[in-house]
Amino acid sequence: MIPSSEITETATAPETVKSTSTENERIEMVGEVDDEEEEKKIRRQKKLEEALEAKSLRRIISAYLNYPEAAEEDLKKWERSYRKLSPAHKALIPHYALKFQRLRRCISTNSYFIFNMLQAFEPPIDLSQDLDGCEDSNLDCAPHEKYILDERHDSSCQPALTNNSHEEESKRMHDSEFQKKEANDLSPMNHSEDARNNDERNDCDGGHLNHDHGNASSVSSHDWLDPSLQTHVPLVDVDKVRCIIRNIVRDWAAEGQKERDQCYKPILDELDSLFPDRQKKSTPPSCLVPGAGLGRLALEISCLGFISQGNEFSYYMMICSSFILNYAQVPNEWTIYPWIHSNCNSLSDNDQLRPVSIPDIHPASAGITEGFSMCGGDFVEVYNESCQAGMWDAVVTCFFIDTAHNIIEYIETISKILKDGGVWINLGPLLYHFADTYGHGNEMSIELSLEDVKRVASQYGFEIEKERTIETTYTTNPRSMMQNRYYAAFWTMRKKRAITA
Repeated sequence: MIPSSEITETATAPETVKSTSTENERIEMVGEVDDEEEEKKIRRQKKLEEALEAKSLRRIISAYLNYPEAAEEDLKKWERSYRKLSPAHKALIPHYALKFQRLRRCISTNSYFIFNMLQAFEPPIDLSQDLDGCEDSNLDCAPHEKYILDERHDSSCQPALTNNSHEEESKRMHDSEFQKKEANDLSPMNHSEDARNNDERNDCDGGHLNHDHGNASSVSSHDWLDPSLQTHVPLVDVDKVRCIIRNIVRDWAAEGQKERDQCYKPILDELDSLFPDRQKKSTPPSCLVPGAGLGRLALEISCLGFISQGNEFSYYMMICSSFILNYAQVPNEWTIYPWIHSNCNSLSDNDQLRPVSIPDIHPASAGITEGFSMCGGDFVEVYNESCQAGMWDAVVTCFFIDTAHNIIEYIETISKILKDGGVWINLGPLLYHFADTYGHGNEMSIELSLEDVKRVASQYGFEIEKERTIETTYTTNPRSMMQNRYYAAFWTMRKKRAITA
């Protein structure tokens, strides 16, 4: 017979187990609720970021789409000034009315190129997203809108992609897919003769640097070009489009060869001399080009025999670079008029209204090395990922390091991603982009002297091997009476090898 005390103990034990079990279940439920709330918070934040990016990209696309209207407004202003002249003064410049007609044809040709470019662009995100229903929807500015695009430089945002051997290494690389189609319905005006020539060439099929395209049906509607999704943008945004047109000359026209020789050739020659045996190696050396702009320098480095990756934050830039890199069929396929937007410092009307043919080469036939790619995103955010540490044999920065809010962060990131013994080649001035951002009192801008830049670089393990000054221009009209010149710092620094026991 079991003693009564043992009966009591045996009888109450299940209650204790049940109580403990209930408490554990409650803790698990609380934990699940917390995890669920955290997941919801992350989803809300992601949705907000995507909506902000969609808003920013819609604004950039709208800037491109508003180009012909804004250019026409400028032209009408010039016509109003002309009409105010007395008959006697008008008689002294009888060709002016014809000049206005010529300008309209030039605007039409530029617009036709822009609309074909946009037709080929497949947005990497859903542009129908908006901020309605998003928390913190009062955040009015996507990060990409904060970047400045001025006479000398460019920064805003969109991912462009060519060959993608490095895409697995960059989480923030956007896998944009593109599909070419005719754009006759997008032309804003009657085509000029140059535009008709462009149209005839548009039917060609050719080798794209990025062969991973979407189905035609997936992009045929181009809902993102719907007028309801377009927004009115300030004229400063359209000015960025004009900057892009001038940048096209620098990177992809024969007329830009002089600037490329000033800026790109010293870099290419240095890479060539630093990696003399690269063709003999089983794996080519890797080179990263932050601030790659329209992609010409990154492509030239690839043609030298490097696994080259361009990184660019500006959608203005990347929409254009992707079109040229992936959709150009033959050299000199397109005609643009880059100098028509200013009447100042022109030697003649013919100089101002001269056409420029682009691209001067066919990118897909240029002899690129397998692995050439373009990666979209903020340099520090993309390449601070742990998978990027010690990945690159060389980093090339051309007119880039002064685009930073914090140049020290740029130097730190370059040091982090270079292999021990890797090289950093730089060319450019220190015209800090955020030094004069009026109206943004909290905008960070660290503006170091060249001496301080070199001192900071030494603290991150860099040793200067070569250094000199190079005189150059940046997107300058070679026939203008005004030529802004830079005395750019050019250096080669090597990251010290780690000391091993």
